[in-house]
Amino acid sequence: MSLNFRHTEILEIARREGKVVVEDLAAHFGVTLQTIRRDLTELADSGQLDRVHGGAVLPSGTTNIGYEERQVLYPEAKTAIARACAARIPSDISLFLNLGTSTEAVAHELLHHQNLMVVTNNVNVANILLANPSAQVIVTGGQLRRADGGLIGNLAADTIRKFKFDLAVIGCSALDQDGDLLDFDIQEVAVSQTILDHARRVFLVADHSKFSRSAPARIASLSQIDEFYTDAPLPPKLARDCEGWGTQVFVAQDS
Repeated sequence: MSLNFRHTEILEIARREGKVVVEDLAAHFGVTLQTIRRDLTELADSGQLDRVHGGAVLPSGTTNIGYEERQVLYPEAKTAIARACAARIPSDISLFLNLGTSTEAVAHELLHHQNLMVVTNNVNVANILLANPSAQVIVTGGQLRRADGGLIGNLAADTIRKFKFDLAVIGCSALDQDGDLLDFDIQEVAVSQTILDHARRVFLVADHSKFSRSAPARIASLSQIDEFYTDAPLPPKLARDCEGWGTQVFVAQDS
């Protein structure tokens, strides 16, 4: 196997998993640990990965991966997370669902809920919930982000300010080790912060890959979240912080 081909596949694994581990890569490619360490060093030197103890992670960036790629990442985990979250959402409430493939997965799990009033700035969520005849669906205004069907900007925030939601379900692009929720689009962050200000309770849905990713813009802290749904245990310190903040953490398992 050529070096360049191995580099390409290592980067594909890192984009899919959020990180790569030296021992796993050595077994995968059938090469020595030293060979993999050299590969990771070369990829880090070229700015394509950041070295960490035992492996490497995607570098901190300013641009999110594409929507189509995000759609196919961890579908089983997202479904498990969405089912666990939806099981805690009662019928007969007002609900906000924001942008992201994880919140879209939650929308799929709400098709049999009764008498929901759902407000969203996600065109995909609105289209999913068309299949629930008892749901009232309200779409915010805003600038359409063609890449993923998101509505962002001042018009979206102005619509949200007209409501006080019983519950909001949000996602994020990354979760920092100190518990900060992060994203890439400043306009989207402003909308997410408005959602937090206008919801009585807030649920976060985010799979484990968000633990090892980074993004430049801060949305909020996990201390502002009532319930967090994910698919892997949190790092010990962050788990202790959530306990102190009163943020309930639910780890969903693939069925």
